[in-house]
Parts: sequence; C-alpha cells; structure tokens
Amino acid sequence: MNVVIVKYNAGNTQSVIYALNRLGVEPRVSDEPEVLQSADKVIFPGVGEASSAMNYLRAKGLDLVIKNLRQPVLGICVGLQLLCRHSEEGNVNCMGIFDVAVRRFQPPLEEQLKVPQVGWNNLFDLRSPLFEGIAPQHAYVYFVHSYYAELSPYTVAKAHYCLDFSAALHKDNFYAIQFHAEKSGVIGAKILDNFLRLCT
Repeated sequence: MNVVIVKYNAGNTQSVIYALNRLGVEPRVSDEPEVLQSADKVIFPGVGEASSAMNYLRAKGLDLVIKNLRQPVLGICVGLQLLCRHSEEGNVNCMGIFDVAVRRFQPPLEEQLKVPQVGWNNLFDLRSPLFEGIAPQHAYVYFVHSYYAELSPYTVAKAHYCLDFSAALHKDNFYAIQFHAEKSGVIGAKILDNFLRLCT
C-alpha cells in the first residue's frame, strides 16, 4: 500500500511513521504534489501553530493540493484544525474542507481546568468506519491541544473538556481526528488500521 505523509513545517511525522511501521506499512514523507496525488492513502499530521502552518502550506501550494485529493485523507491534531474553515490560533483562514470554526478552550474558573488539555480522554458518539470494532467504553485516546473544532454535522466522534467538542470529523474522502492516534496505544493502532482499510 502506498501511504504518504504530508511533509510540512507542523508535521509530527516520526511518531506517525513508527505507528504505521508497527502495522506493517512503510510510508513515504513528501511535499511533492504528484507523490501526494498518486498515494493510496494520505496522512496529514500536525503539531504546532495554525497560522504559521497555513502560511507554509499556501507558500508551497499544498493547501490546494490537499483540498483536491480524492483518495482517503486523515488529518491528525493540527491537521484536523487546518482542514476546518477558520482557527482562532493566529486568526487564520484554513482550508475550509469542513465548514467548522476552531476555537480556544476557555474553561470556567470554577472548573480549574488547564489549557492545553494534555492526557487521556474518552470518546463518545462514535459514528465512523474509523471506529469499527471499538467499544465506546474502551475508546480512550491521547490529546494535546489548546484549540478545538466545534460540533457540526461533520462530527463523527465527540470528547468533553470544558465542553463537548469534535474529536473526529468526516466529509467525503476526508477524515480527521483531534487526538494523537499514533500515541494512543492499542485503540490508536486500531483507528489507524481502520483508516488504512478504507476503500473510499
């Protein structure tokens, strides 16, 4: 299987590579349009700041390349946020594949929650082939984020931190997860394996 990880200045590629290796896949890392377009699956990871990442993608023309991909695409963490319409992080317009706003967590003072959310949290309302074979009571995954995608018709999994937010999104051939599947143990591996098995 030809799996390509998008190379850009916010990509957390090495841990994703290791996770795919454990599934028997040797991915390629590239920012070349023809390589991305010819892939069977594309993974768009991200760790970093949204506005600088979008500026880099636009400068390389990768935003248009990604938007026009027709094979299954998986955004991870900042990758999810960049696939949305707008992010409060740097007040930047993103790719708009999902017509969803990305906002900063604003915990009420009485809840004494820290931002970013760092650690394990459970998913609920799972509605996607990504979660096939995963029982909701076992769906604990690893998050590191200060910003979240609002709930929308594209939401296919939720999590709660201050409020309910989109832990996963899906539209057409685009899938996206806010959590780090590559750092989420057996459940994360199952989600990545489910993505690799998608036909469309």
